[in-house]
Amino acid sequence: MDRIGRFVAFSVAFIAVFGAFGGLIWNVGHVVFDVGPASITLCELSSPDDVVISAYLEAHADQLQTAAGSDGTPVTFVVSPGETAGEIANRLERQELVSDAELFRRYVQHKGLDAGIEAGEFTLRQTMTIPEIARALQEARRPEQIVTIREGLRLEQVAAEVAEQTTVDEEAFLELATSGWRDRPYASDLLPIVPADATLEGFLYPDTYRLPEEAVADDMLERMLRTFDERVTRGIEMAASQRGLDIYQLVTLASIVEREAVVAEERPVIAGVYLNRLESGWTLDADPTVQYGMGEAGDWWPDLYVSDLAFASPYNTYQNAGLPPGPICSPGLASIKAAAQPADTDYFFFMADCTKDDGSHLFSETEAEHYANYERCGGQAP
Repeated sequence: MDRIGRFVAFSVAFIAVFGAFGGLIWNVGHVVFDVGPASITLCELSSPDDVVISAYLEAHADQLQTAAGSDGTPVTFVVSPGETAGEIANRLERQELVSDAELFRRYVQHKGLDAGIEAGEFTLRQTMTIPEIARALQEARRPEQIVTIREGLRLEQVAAEVAEQTTVDEEAFLELATSGWRDRPYASDLLPIVPADATLEGFLYPDTYRLPEEAVADDMLERMLRTFDERVTRGIEMAASQRGLDIYQLVTLASIVEREAVVAEERPVIAGVYLNRLESGWTLDADPTVQYGMGEAGDWWPDLYVSDLAFASPYNTYQNAGLPPGPICSPGLASIKAAAQPADTDYFFFMADCTKDDGSHLFSETEAEHYANYERCGGQAP
């Protein structure tokens, strides 16, 4: 707006507020100003009365609600520490994000928003109005770290992934997830669920997380547990309960399904096989549980041979009936749902389908059918 335009707008605002008092003389900071030729604008006053600013903003109401441009491309706008509202307003105008720096400055001043603008990065657009930009500048986009945890990783692998993708210390996270979590307030709901000597294996929910720039192990673990609680709903828990599984048993079974399943639609079927075996008093004979017991740094999931099925471990479900002592990895939601609501089948056996190369399995109801599949794939039935 040119100087004459600013003066006309200001004069209209002034007359509207003070005309009833019969004069055009007003006082700011105990100094009297006469409205003379187009030489005084609101920006030249050191501290105009709030009522005058209100009138000024009212006179510019249309401009306040009009975007500076039509380009909706996101623009990163950085506010530096110590930068004043006036300096910010001038840069906004130079970057064509607002059409009038003075109007923006007086708006945030009048609304008390100038004090809420902190240093940081903001995403703005030309298509935003002055009030929208003022609100957007109240919430800086803080520097952050992003970490993605895949399904099927055991606790040690999760700790390594967290450390590799963030500044969180691997050993600190591992200690916290192993035993340190018990004295944290955010873990109180798990205390009645997880056995006294157990780690948080299985409850480190796999997902993508945003962490603060200076994140520590607690930041990561709290988010993982909160996400687990949000995703594993009461409905899932009730469905599992109807199958005789508490939440810890549900996660344990889901973790085995996670390590076995490759094809998504087979998850409920695999879960059904294991529940059929459990309910019949059979051993699970789950290879991933043996791998978990044998795993060590550098090779957490070793290849198995027939001789390994006799490996002494409480997690060896060929040697020990029932579920293993606890989860063997972090299952995703699909595996948790499959364990809670398994397919209703008569299958008791499954093995990798040697005729395909897609991770699918051959399922069978009887031992004879299972051994026939085994021989068809080149194995020798006992």
